[in-house]
Amino acid sequence: MSAHDIKMFGDQVAASRLEGKFALMKAGSLLRLAIEDLYPGRIALVSSFGADSAVLLHMVSEIDKKTPIVFVDTGQLFPETLAYRDELVARLGLENIVVAEPEAATLAAEDPEKFLFASDPDRCCDIRKVLPLGKALENYEAWITGRKSFQSATRAAVPLFEAEGERVKINPLVGWSAGDLLAYIAKAGLPPHPLVAKGFPSIGCLPCTSAVKPGEDPRAGRWRGRAKTECGIHLGALTAGAGI
Repeated sequence: MSAHDIKMFGDQVAASRLEGKFALMKAGSLLRLAIEDLYPGRIALVSSFGADSAVLLHMVSEIDKKTPIVFVDTGQLFPETLAYRDELVARLGLENIVVAEPEAATLAAEDPEKFLFASDPDRCCDIRKVLPLGKALENYEAWITGRKSFQSATRAAVPLFEAEGERVKINPLVGWSAGDLLAYIAKAGLPPHPLVAKGFPSIGCLPCTSAVKPGEDPRAGRWRGRAKTECGIHLGALTAGAGI
């Protein structure tokens, strides 16, 4: 059975069939299959340009530099992240960066002082990240994420393929270890995110990201002191917020 024999719908049956068919493929080969064969012109890589984002960005650049790279600029990112984004885009020759930003009217109404993260971090993530990404992905049938199972207990069971409404989400690095990532970055000669050396193995918005202590999981510095462990983009089907 070839990739063309699989009927692509964003439901769990389709995701499970993809998982069973391609589970043993190497990440680079899987990405090439997804970009060139499964979803040509209908797939995007969503990248935070964070701690280990260079791995997938490099793989995609080796396949097709015109592949859409969706970057959510929440307006509260570390300056180092924005500089790192520009460095990687230039170095890898990426040609299709799609910047998703929160709606100015929504920010003016709900977070005019940029302090919503302190009182309602879920809503802050919603208006600054989840809704903008949902809008940016409206015309795609699939998207690629950089989640890894070792990052936290909540990500330990993340599959290679998963359903998200009418889209399929692909997690090509889910089985990779921290050592695998470091080895790839070293072999490819990729620059590290400048905050990694300062104890930030997972990097989000500046107000809600802190350094990680020895022995903690890599995402322990995200929303420290709160029950919150995810921004929300992986907690349900993304939408652009129509009717909300």
